Amino acid sequence: MQHHLRSRSVILVILSFVIPVSLVQLAEEAAYAEARSDRRFWPDPSAAHAAQDSTANFAAIDSNYTASQISATEVNTLTVQIFLPWVMVNPTPSCPTTSAATFETIPIDGNRTDRPDYLHGDLNLSLRGYAAVDSAKTLQDYNGTADPGAPQLAGLFDPNQFPGISTVHRVYSWDWGCGLNGCPGPPVTDPDVTLMGLTTSPGQAIFIPERSPNLYGGGYKALVLYAEEQRITLGYTRRDSVAPGYAVHLENLCVDPNLLALYREQVGPDGLRIFKNGSYWLPALRLDQALGTALADEIRVSIRDRGTFMDPRSRKDWWLGY
Repeated sequence: MQHHLRSRSVILVILSFVIPVSLVQLAEEAAYAEARSDRRFWPDPSAAHAAQDSTANFAAIDSNYTASQISATEVNTLTVQIFLPWVMVNPTPSCPTTSAATFETIPIDGNRTDRPDYLHGDLNLSLRGYAAVDSAKTLQDYNGTADPGAPQLAGLFDPNQFPGISTVHRVYSWDWGCGLNGCPGPPVTDPDVTLMGLTTSPGQAIFIPERSPNLYGGGYKALVLYAEEQRITLGYTRRDSVAPGYAVHLENLCVDPNLLALYREQVGPDGLRIFKNGSYWLPALRLDQALGTALADEIRVSIRDRGTFMDPRSRKDWWLGY
């Protein structure tokens, strides 16, 4: 599983300050050392010049010298340097807590998902996790036909653009036979990349990937299948599942707090959809609605077709015209 660590800088700080020598023992030792090295305090300066290492001269100092012979102005301070590590941790980016945006819900088609949303390996991408991979951070050209109605990832931004790929990753597979709700398996290796980081600026508005067909009256294009403060899963059908069509996972962004609150109103404490007014309801989004903002210098994107993780770098599929 991938772990994210806040970046940190370690700086060696040198503290230099002067400490008055007031303790008798420290004063005596400092003065004595100075006396043995300063000919002014030798009993016979001329003899000392002739034989500076004379044992007799040092003995004379030892017997005649006292701390009072050195004036306070000559040994009165001690300069101390202390080397301390200073760890600076970059502050964790925070998401907005208020919003003026408004959103609506639409009825889903069919039954709700059979698992709590936060424990569902197809809805909550954090359960799977992902690992960095050494692969090209450029758009890729694949052979084969393309769906002209596929979601276009340039639509995440206004104006539409390809901002550059900052990181590439492999999403972990999901073993549905493991435990009650499944557990992560090995990374998906085909295709080589199944999640990528796109360069952003903190606070930059993020929209849904653009697609022509509507999934409901009113111009709604995508359904919110799962949302947390910093991740969201979108489906391009009215089914409460990623299996029937296209789905997009967005990570490392700030989901609009009003959109998040509306999603949570449709989910009970058990993580299951709430039945009301004859159906289950989930928030739906239009092309012109910002679903949130970039948290930092990249958002992370994964795209699926009928549940299968695809290469988000594919030019012919998700980046037509770039």
